[in-house]
Amino acid sequence: MSTSKRKSSDTRVPIALLVYDHPGVMMKVTGLFARRGFNIASISVGHSEREGFSRITIVAEGDEATIEQIIKQLNKLVDVVKVQHLHPDRSTMREFALVKVDVKDNQARQEIMTLVEIYRGKVIDVTTKTMTVEVSGSEQKVDSFIDLLSEFVHIKEIVRSGLVALLRGEESITLD
Repeated sequence: MSTSKRKSSDTRVPIALLVYDHPGVMMKVTGLFARRGFNIASISVGHSEREGFSRITIVAEGDEATIEQIIKQLNKLVDVVKVQHLHPDRSTMREFALVKVDVKDNQARQEIMTLVEIYRGKVIDVTTKTMTVEVSGSEQKVDSFIDLLSEFVHIKEIVRSGLVALLRGEESITLD
């Protein structure tokens, strides 16, 4: 959902889930959002440090009451072990993006490489006509990189991971 379509009272809230790792869990989680009319801004899932469990990071959109309702509904799902609202000041959050651009000449290639260096990214694929770069950081950093890059080269493709996050310090979302 674009920011222009969001209500001004809506916020984007990262929510971490520890879930059982078996077929259908993702469908149940996303189905809950669909049935209730909740919006997912991004979703990322992967195996956890413990066999049989996965971690899902969802960025949900809505006002405070909607976010509270989302968390309550997620807690009711049988396959969801734990749910945690991730506050930005108590969490480490990152997003990853791959960006493929057209390269017209060596000057454009050098400009891209300079921007990639400034943003601490990497060039991961180069052909005579394209480059693919990776960048990671906050959503704002990734947005800024893409915006600047698009000012001087044509972007062919972008893929973004969605937010991934962990609580800072000793706090963890675990079974213990």
